[in-house]
Amino acid sequence: MANACPAIKYRTATEIFPDTLAAEQLGALRADLESYPGVRQVAKRQKATGTWGGNLLGVSPNKSAGIKDVGTVHQFLRLTELGLTPESRPLRLASRLLFRLVSRDDDSKLLFEYQKYGAAEPGMEPWVRGIIREAAAAALAQSSLGDDPRVRGAAHRIANLISQFLRSDLVRSPFQRRDRTWLLDPRAHPPTIFSVALLAHLPAVQRERAGLVERLGTYLASAAPKRQFAVACGRKLLKPTFLLFGDPLHVGASGITKDLPFGIYWMELLARLGVLQGSASAARLWTRLQKECDGAGVWHPKNLRTIPKRGTPWSYHYFPLEHESKRPEYRQADVTFRMALIARLAGWELTAT
Repeated sequence: MANACPAIKYRTATEIFPDTLAAEQLGALRADLESYPGVRQVAKRQKATGTWGGNLLGVSPNKSAGIKDVGTVHQFLRLTELGLTPESRPLRLASRLLFRLVSRDDDSKLLFEYQKYGAAEPGMEPWVRGIIREAAAAALAQSSLGDDPRVRGAAHRIANLISQFLRSDLVRSPFQRRDRTWLLDPRAHPPTIFSVALLAHLPAVQRERAGLVERLGTYLASAAPKRQFAVACGRKLLKPTFLLFGDPLHVGASGITKDLPFGIYWMELLARLGVLQGSASAARLWTRLQKECDGAGVWHPKNLRTIPKRGTPWSYHYFPLEHESKRPEYRQADVTFRMALIARLAGWELTAT
């Protein structure tokens, strides 16, 4: 609260230690949050249609795919992580589009960056629309719109596909060999980073699908295959990185990971699902992070000269929330906040000091 940005301060006061600040103090934090450069920089790039970048799932520029900027789903999630509510103008505009995507609107324009493949690649559109629907539903659920029946309905349909996959023989061998390429079996519907996030932010669905959550937790704690593969969509071969075939967290025996932002993001998702304790890799990373905390509980590793860099794109919206990194305290704030939030989600007793 002394050294972090307005987004971290506000979320600390509302999610980790609720009811500790007076309404006036929360109002002041809220005002600081809405004028925070990290929020304004994202909001000002939004178009009048509620979209960003002319694409949905892009996280980094890709000329061949026509992606010039971060896409709508990830910018929507970014503003959500920064503390904006669904009532804010940027999220309100974007949620209209996301609800259309969740509701199976078959308008070809809603394929966005995949639109050019629609007519040229028969068989591609259903798979692409399914992934887009998962990503849109996850974004809406994370922004506290998960009680909407459209989001809950999409969550149950997605949960059914994952459940069928986890119960089938495909879970042991989800690939087929074609020439020199391994392809995902078209009958396989493994979990994705989007579907896991969707379920993680819907506690009511978790209670209704407790058996699935338990099986999913076991699956996500298992070793992931290292095989390179592609997804056949018509004649087009895609190489998605958001499909999950086990534990995506790479942590050494000493608890070191090359992608700390994703590691923390993944631990938070597992904590929200209630399956954090079943992950051996998460346990190693958590032990390492605890050792790097000082006596006050502040993450304080040696030689921290910059904010940890992302290795994979899927934590773009999540880390860092801090816009300023010149002072050492600012570099520590994000991880300290996330550790406290994960501990709270896991049921730990926390004390404000």
